Amino acid sequence: MARKPTSNAWQWSRSAETRRVLLEAARAVFAAHGYDGASIADVVERAGSSVGSLYHHFGGKAELFVALWQDHQDAQEQRVVGAVAKARAGGEEDLLTLFVQGARAYFDGAWEQRDVARLFMTGDGPPGFEMMRRTRGHEWIRQNAVLLEAGTDPVDRMTVAVLTTIIGETAREIAASSSRREANALAAAAVTLIRRLDPLRPPAPATP
Repeated sequence: MARKPTSNAWQWSRSAETRRVLLEAARAVFAAHGYDGASIADVVERAGSSVGSLYHHFGGKAELFVALWQDHQDAQEQRVVGAVAKARAGGEEDLLTLFVQGARAYFDGAWEQRDVARLFMTGDGPPGFEMMRRTRGHEWIRQNAVLLEAGTDPVDRMTVAVLTTIIGETAREIAASSSRREANALAAAAVTLIRRLDPLRPPAPATP
């Protein structure tokens, strides 16, 4: 006999679904109107929910926007981690190639979620949002340094920061692209540039 779900499990499932529906509605409303132009009323109407439910799950408009951004960032991070893990499982050991695989996955996410990516590029957000983005950016650089097994001297830190910036700026251009073909061309150009800046390749000996 099938086991009936417990009351707590049912309530958690229902709560998770409500949260998902509200985030999907917020994604559409924020993408269409920006942070300042969006309203809680628009979100709950689109979600078929209530203002009370939104405040229960998120606390307000600012928290809803931040939750949407965090979901986007987490999804991008999962894409990158998955791509790197898959390449490693396939026998890839070259660190720069692993880095490039992660970058390609990030570019794919920027295209597939270009509506929210464009939203977060505008700088339109609640107070403190820009500081959150900077903090996440610093963590991204640290993670890339770990992946590339970069050293701690200033040149290594600068190189990893530049490579990370290339990925971020390329993703911005991809999100603004008018076609997948254009997005693919940008991704290919970024990969070429990353390989030219290979931080793991020993410098050429000085010419006498």
